[in-house]
Amino acid sequence: MDTQVVAMLMAMVGVIVTVGIIMYVITVIAYWQIFKKAGEKGWKSLIPLYNSYIMYKISWKTSMFWIMILLDVVYAVLAGINVSSQSGVLSFLSYAVYIAVLVIAIIAMHKLSKAFGHGAGFTVGLVFLSPIFILILAFGSSQYVGNTTVAKEIEE
Repeated sequence: MDTQVVAMLMAMVGVIVTVGIIMYVITVIAYWQIFKKAGEKGWKSLIPLYNSYIMYKISWKTSMFWIMILLDVVYAVLAGINVSSQSGVLSFLSYAVYIAVLVIAIIAMHKLSKAFGHGAGFTVGLVFLSPIFILILAFGSSQYVGNTTVAKEIEE
């Protein structure tokens, strides 16, 4: 392979990695602020998976976090088996689990939106332009109004 092509590919990989690191740092900073607004310690945003657990805690139920983890593992296993077996039933099951994960993730975004006093329009923003709307939650005038799911359970 030509050295210029290799150099170009390495430069592209370098740019992609750099942008990825910058996006990760910005996301951690935004989650730090969101956690502080919700009364959690900001350092919890630094730990992968634990930060997702805290997001479920402040916006929905922690049990939904564990259900999402379970569904992700089931999907990964089904997709891995499906690649080797090419089974129609396994394909259907893996797609069904994937759709369930997507639906739960969208509901979680809606719960996060409600926890900060926003509605369905903000949820749409979180779904389609998540990095921007996470920054709006973190650094905008949004105030944490509480976990509406837990509040409803307490009232009942």
